[in-house]
Amino acid sequence: MKTFLKAGMTLGALALSATVGLAADGDTLKTVKQRGVMNCPGHNGSYLGFAEVDDKGVWKGIDIDLCRAIATAIFGDPSKAKVIPISWEQRWPALQSGDIDIVVKASGGTLSRDTELNLQFSNSYYLGTTKVMAHKELGLESLKDAEGGTICVPAGTSTERQVTSYLQRLGIEMELVAIEKTEELDNAYFSGRCDTYAQWGPVLAIARSTQQDQDAHVLLPDVLALEPEVMLVRQGDDNWLDIANWTLSALLFAEQEGITSANVDEMKANPATNEVSKLLGVTPGMGAGLGLSDDWAYNVIKHIGNYSEVFERSLGQGSPYKMEREMTNLWNNGGVLFPYVID
Repeated sequence: MKTFLKAGMTLGALALSATVGLAADGDTLKTVKQRGVMNCPGHNGSYLGFAEVDDKGVWKGIDIDLCRAIATAIFGDPSKAKVIPISWEQRWPALQSGDIDIVVKASGGTLSRDTELNLQFSNSYYLGTTKVMAHKELGLESLKDAEGGTICVPAGTSTERQVTSYLQRLGIEMELVAIEKTEELDNAYFSGRCDTYAQWGPVLAIARSTQQDQDAHVLLPDVLALEPEVMLVRQGDDNWLDIANWTLSALLFAEQEGITSANVDEMKANPATNEVSKLLGVTPGMGAGLGLSDDWAYNVIKHIGNYSEVFERSLGQGSPYKMEREMTNLWNNGGVLFPYVID
């Protein structure tokens, strides 16, 4: 992994040196406006629930919706988000070179990404634990029982490091089968190539839900790590990070106040509070400090919905995966997510 980090830093540095005035001057917003579209990362396949593409070539998922929300904040139009399929390992060079403007790709906030790759993080938009799935027929009580076996892991991700550290903690050895593409990783486990499968919890739950015999696969009690998923931008562009954070906050605040894509026009016509009035652009002040129009949050909610709407259609009850929100719920509903204060 250290070799990969050094390679990523080298590629990023070379690409960045060849790109004039992209992030060093803090002008990502200006660059995006001049280009006329915002470049977002997709996936080199389908990362179900987060970045997946249907048989008509249409992208969807919570990561895609967040990118579209930011594009809508800037342009008032979600179609101004251009999705560029990239692998996990391409995330950082693509961001540093300016091929993409932000990383919203189920990526955790880690020390090396902050201090070695010189990236900045948004607030967390999703929290999930890293867990392990196993074939039920093996009769494993925990991962320690799988000593000497094989474990599938996603290549080029923080999960690979988490597995290595956890195995060291347990004092056991396993053969890691690292595979880049999620579909190939799933197939390797379900075909029996691997005894176990370590992944971010939501991804495991989704993968298991696609199987006809779901009971043939069990989630072990081991919790390898808790990872906050964040949006990442280049170091030195605080305004661009502010736009990402306030877009997320607007989605969360709208949910907190019961504002949806269906009732946002009614709420704008009759705002219940001064905060709602400012959020929806009735009262000036929501956009000037960010370089956006005052009605940017109204446009986001109108086109994208609030956070709950995004979650439910991507991962929750409106999706094939029927996942519960658990920790990724609002602070007033048993979760840990919260919006900034609008004053």
